[in-house]
Amino acid sequence: MIEEIDLTEEILEEEIMDLSSYSGDWYILHTYSGQEDRVKKNLDQRVKTMDLKDKIFGCVVPTESEVEVKDGQRKIIKKKMYAGYLLVNMLMDDDSWFAVRNTPGITGFISAEDEQERRPKPVPLEDKEVDQIFSRMKSDSPKVRVGFAKGDSVRIKDGPFAEFMGTVDYVDQDKGKARVLVSFFGRDTPVELDFLQLDKG
Repeated sequence: MIEEIDLTEEILEEEIMDLSSYSGDWYILHTYSGQEDRVKKNLDQRVKTMDLKDKIFGCVVPTESEVEVKDGQRKIIKKKMYAGYLLVNMLMDDDSWFAVRNTPGITGFISAEDEQERRPKPVPLEDKEVDQIFSRMKSDSPKVRVGFAKGDSVRIKDGPFAEFMGTVDYVDQDKGKARVLVSFFGRDTPVELDFLQLDKG
């Protein structure tokens, strides 16, 4: 699920958290797609009511910023990195496992089978995996998401080539630009344009 945000909003606490302040291991939980925020609230509430703050330290719905170009406007949106998944930091024992596993909306841990007990055993993320996820969450340069692809027919709506039609030859997501082939006197000429200068043809 994608939601629009205001750039002036305070940065979410999850995005600026100091990973060293967590003393447990990070586990991946599976939930129903689109229910991640509600399930996080359920788990946070359960930790309070069952007084498990000394075993379950935090739950995070990993999100990252994207620049969406739509109808000639740039918008910063928050996009869930892994639809249907969230992270929990905890010390794994029978009590904490039971509390998390039986939280409404959680369908299970990402697990590996224990050969001796023949039951799924939750496997914590490695430190480098956790670092990668949180680095993406904290990134200052949002990804650009655009609805143009190579071969698309587009109309140029701004600049010296306004009202010309062209075909997208190359998309540079990082710079927010596209190379468009515009026909002049029967010859295709490449023109580099900003996404904001283009409409789907």
